[in-house]
Amino acid sequence: MAAPAKGRVKRRIAGTIVAAGVLLLSHGLLSSLGAHAQQADKLPRVGVISIAPLTSPHYRAFLQGLHDFGYVDGKNIAIIARSAEGNPDRYPELARELVHLNVNVLLVGGDQAFRAAKEATSTIPIILEACDPIDTLVVSLARPGGKTTGLTCISSELASKRLQLLTELVSPLTRVAILYNPDDQNKKWEYKQSQEAAEKLKLTLRAYEARSSSEIDEVFTRIISDRVQAMIIFADVLTLANERKLADLAFANKLPAMFGFREFTQMGGLISYGANLSDMWRHAAPYVDKILRGTDPGELPIEQPTRFELVINLKTAKTLGIEVPTSILLRADELIE
Repeated sequence: MAAPAKGRVKRRIAGTIVAAGVLLLSHGLLSSLGAHAQQADKLPRVGVISIAPLTSPHYRAFLQGLHDFGYVDGKNIAIIARSAEGNPDRYPELARELVHLNVNVLLVGGDQAFRAAKEATSTIPIILEACDPIDTLVVSLARPGGKTTGLTCISSELASKRLQLLTELVSPLTRVAILYNPDDQNKKWEYKQSQEAAEKLKLTLRAYEARSSSEIDEVFTRIISDRVQAMIIFADVLTLANERKLADLAFANKLPAMFGFREFTQMGGLISYGANLSDMWRHAAPYVDKILRGTDPGELPIEQPTRFELVINLKTAKTLGIEVPTSILLRADELIE
């Protein structure tokens, strides 16, 4: 009977040793996790608010820009990104959330997101990515002042150029639809620019307003019934979030459509003319780097694009029965076939 008792004692001792080992291992693991958590807490935090999903080429371009400066998320920087998923009404909530998380700098896309960020904080530096006149949002482009700096793509100021390109592409052209979001106050200024250009080109413009994705469908029904010959879509957070829908609707209704950015043309739209948004987001990285190193954001000039891209979808042109003039082909930065 003594042997089994000794066996039980040995098993108890072995169990105690294993339990102690597990306890030590767990303690070491928890200590390691705690150390990693503390390390993550010490990393500089960059908050991002985007209208598009975080799988968009623009956001990926920003990450690549940071990588080019030696930043790796989770290693020497913490990136806390939030997408409004096409709904600008979420901007205030997202801005408050990122401010609560104590980010060191905020990168926001669009003037609506910027205003939400400004309401949420007066101390955190803000990098603004905007495409409309932003001189009303900052002291000056050379020295923005306060806690703000950023980049602009000058989209609205290209209104007359886009109309001119349409007249060359669709001939004879007399009636043009303008689709825009009236909730974006800058679009009224852009429409005025378009009207002035239309008078010189002897074009008749018709304005169509859409404040949501569902209204875009309703507007297209009216546009088609009004028998316009072509359309221009003003870029803002709503139309950017619905580029695919807009390209598909224009293509399905055989309507020549102009947009501000190449993504629209890559999705099947006929033509686009404007700055490269991915380049714009990538160029936000050096602003992040300088601010994290202590540079006053108000002393960093607002960056403006040095070139604009003309992109034409030749496959769409062929479907629409449009023969693209050689003069436009020679000026195009990219031809999609």
